[in-house]
Amino acid sequence: MGKLAETSVLVAYADDLNAWALQQIELLETERFAELDVQNLVEELRALAISQEHEVESRLTMLLQHLLKWEYQPDRRSNSWRATILEQRYRIGRVIEKSPSLHRYPAEVLDKEYRLARLRAADETGLPLNRFPAACPYSASDALDERFWPGGGGDFEE
Repeated sequence: MGKLAETSVLVAYADDLNAWALQQIELLETERFAELDVQNLVEELRALAISQEHEVESRLTMLLQHLLKWEYQPDRRSNSWRATILEQRYRIGRVIEKSPSLHRYPAEVLDKEYRLARLRAADETGLPLNRFPAACPYSASDALDERFWPGGGGDFEE
């Protein structure tokens, strides 16, 4: 999209989100602040911040779920489980690297995300729910540590 002419018609937020966003960027770059769609910009920025938190939550749930499976079904360990654990750790780390203010967030939501991870682990493994601890057995720092493998075996090869 080229530079906006002073008489350009602004794209409505509801009509085309991508074109709207590109126009808002151009308005900011050209310091045409009076033409900004402030209300929708605020909402989009709020949604962006929330989406970063949701990504950490989602990836932490999956990480905890696979750590439980890893620990409680050692005879079923696979490269796929190992890859999932490694990827979730890496992706959470990347989000935090890009948004350092989220550094403490995994610890803040660990217990909440563990509840879902525990349910999923029980469902996927077929083990009874009470086979897994009611409280998260891992700290956030352990869960995110690439050297931490509950029950060992993180360096196995099949």
